[in-house]
Amino acid sequence: MGLLLQITTTTTAIADTAAAALTSAPVKTEQSISLLELVIKGGPIMIPLGLLSIAAIYIFFERFFTVKRFSKIDNNFINQIKDFVHHGNIDAAKSLCKNTDTPVARMIDKGLSRLGKPIREIESSIENQGKLEIYKMERNISFLGTIAGIAPMFGFLGTIFGVIKIFYQISLENSLQIDTISGGLYVKMITSAAGLLIGIFAYIMYHYIIHLIDRVVNKMEINAVEFIDLLEEPAKK
Repeated sequence: MGLLLQITTTTTAIADTAAAALTSAPVKTEQSISLLELVIKGGPIMIPLGLLSIAAIYIFFERFFTVKRFSKIDNNFINQIKDFVHHGNIDAAKSLCKNTDTPVARMIDKGLSRLGKPIREIESSIENQGKLEIYKMERNISFLGTIAGIAPMFGFLGTIFGVIKIFYQISLENSLQIDTISGGLYVKMITSAAGLLIGIFAYIMYHYIIHLIDRVVNKMEINAVEFIDLLEEPAKK
């Protein structure tokens, strides 16, 4: 009976001790960090990364609206040009081209200005004007490709500098503490993450603009071929 009482007392004491330990143990609360705090913790390297992101956004929207403006090609434009040429009204065709602010209109106007010369020369003048229009659309988009390449490098550079600083601090303290490494390393990884994100978005924006330009170029080629065929029709009859 005494042995049973002693076991019960011991069990109760252990339970009370465990309960007290659980009660006195600090409760870890989940902590969060804002985006602004992450940017600040990233250090000075976040400044060029921020400038690269602003430049990428500006170039994208500037090129996007430019290409969209160039892509507004009236489907009836080439048909009107055909009617004017068939009726010998070249001045009206030229006037229509000058009043239409599209790359196709400028190409056709260049071709109309060469009427009376060999077809090869007319075709060459249209092709040269087309190259000029493509250059206008592609201007500055190479910077998007450059940003897509160098932004991750800047991010990795910031991380490397951060790691060097951590190990330099460890060498000064002559001690290795996991808190020192993990606490400093996660901060330095912020620049790598930011650089990769900027690079990915710049890469996507670059190829999207290229896709839009390719669509416009395709329309330009179709209209140019139709115009050349129009000029060759009398010779076929």
